Amino acid sequence: MTDTHSNTPAADGGDAVVSAFNAVGADHVFCSSGSEWAPVWEALARRHRDGQPAPHYVDVTHETVAVGMATGYGLLTRRPQGVLLHAAPGLLQGSMAVHGALLAGVPMVVASSESSTYGDADGPDPGGQWYRNLSIVGGPHGIARPFTKWANEAASVHTLPTMITRAAELAWRAPAGPAYLNIPLEILLAPWDGREAKPIVAAGTTHSSPQEADAVAELLRAARNPVIVTETAGREAGGFEALVAFAEAWQIPVVEPDSAVCGNFPRTHPLHAGGDIGPWMDDADLILLVNCRAPFYPPSRRPARAQVVVIDEVPQRPHVVYQVLFADRYLEGDVTHTLGQLTKRARDLDPDAVAVRREAQQVRSAAEQAAIERAERTAAASEGVDPVQVAATLRRLLDGRDGIVVDETITHSRIVRRHLHTAAPDAYFYVQGGLGQGIAVALGVKLAAPQRPVVLTIGDGAFAYNPVIPSLDAAQAYELPLLIVVFNNRAYRSMNLNHRRFYPEGAAAQTGEWLGTDLRRLPRLARFAEPFGMHTETVDTTDALAPALERALKAVAEGTTAVVDVLVTR
Repeated sequence: MTDTHSNTPAADGGDAVVSAFNAVGADHVFCSSGSEWAPVWEALARRHRDGQPAPHYVDVTHETVAVGMATGYGLLTRRPQGVLLHAAPGLLQGSMAVHGALLAGVPMVVASSESSTYGDADGPDPGGQWYRNLSIVGGPHGIARPFTKWANEAASVHTLPTMITRAAELAWRAPAGPAYLNIPLEILLAPWDGREAKPIVAAGTTHSSPQEADAVAELLRAARNPVIVTETAGREAGGFEALVAFAEAWQIPVVEPDSAVCGNFPRTHPLHAGGDIGPWMDDADLILLVNCRAPFYPPSRRPARAQVVVIDEVPQRPHVVYQVLFADRYLEGDVTHTLGQLTKRARDLDPDAVAVRREAQQVRSAAEQAAIERAERTAAASEGVDPVQVAATLRRLLDGRDGIVVDETITHSRIVRRHLHTAAPDAYFYVQGGLGQGIAVALGVKLAAPQRPVVLTIGDGAFAYNPVIPSLDAAQAYELPLLIVVFNNRAYRSMNLNHRRFYPEGAAAQTGEWLGTDLRRLPRLARFAEPFGMHTETVDTTDALAPALERALKAVAEGTTAVVDVLVTR
């Protein structure tokens, strides 16, 4: 959306901010309120009164919710939105979610403020809170640098719109991620001459040369046992479909490791090879890393004999502290285009080699499907509710509904991926960074896809980390119904597993004193939604599971968020 509104010299920095977010095409500005944003609120009120264009303002009551919703929205739209936080404290409160957006590769422009005069200048009084409590040495842009792509200060109202444009352009470019802008309150209150920001356009594409693609095609023809490993191919526009076409053309299995950020390849496809690269580390002769930032763990675990081809627009992620790819060759540039070029080169293949690896993958796929079916039969026969049964039941109930799953489980994350079997583009996302963002990210996804059912799968520990009340408030205020399914084992189980792993015969193992793990003291988690009039269920038997989830999905379809707290056995 481009702002063609003619601004007057009487306008101030708040108008400049709104005009700039219009120019960069932000559909929404997500805000956790702070007193510095009064100029923006006034500009929005004026535009609403006068029927002039403005981004939709989303007013939430927690910084993590504001950033998380922008993340979820950006996962689907892949365009930068605006986020307004309060001063340095608000930025610090939201920093975990900003870092999560960086890891997920979601573009956004995050802004907060400071005072530059502390009341010792002519003009409006910023208030004593800036002098006493809200400022930080070096400015908030100093603390934002480690967890954003770019962080700077807008030092003049005259450059403010273009600074927002620059932040949005940087956020959108690969590797996409959040950019931060410190806008002092005095700049927001300063008179603005009406000079507007130029609308931004999508970045041009970069490509590897035909000669480079030809060389990789020759490696593919010569390979007997190649494998594709990907974390985020599905995050790119058209990347999911391009990867399917590429894998099918060359008949190469696809591994999505535990570090996958989103769904990249149909889990029901016969070429899907699970989440473990281990079986290929000794036997593969060619490994193709497609948008894969951290394929090997530990990083020194080098493939025994495979050549490694990295296909990525920005292979060396600047925000990754330590990264080892063992690359023998790079194909840099737009990943969707690169995969398309390699697909076109899938000719003159050795039919015997293709037949051998197709047969091997058919055996692996059949074995995996049989293992899934065995696990689900065992889960269905168990006395309590096994987490496998929860995921399998969700799969059956979501079949044909074009649903989206946002996952913030830890202990059960592999179960969710394995048994939900998401098979379409933009149908699965795993929340990145620290726990406590899942509800907000799911809300942002729902905002971007209002007609699709959105399911959040979450552990009881992660649920407790979330700002639950502000998140449920936002769900109700903006009519964003979710199905929240809690895998509740009444423990921080991942902490307990590590304690047992590091100290198998330690004092805790001898005495049973497991600290930092027990969540049995929490109330029934579904009750948090009761004050909002939402649909709530608590399930502790296998017979009750499917009916409860059916009722919850019906409530969501009718416009009400549902929380189903499932007491699982492990």
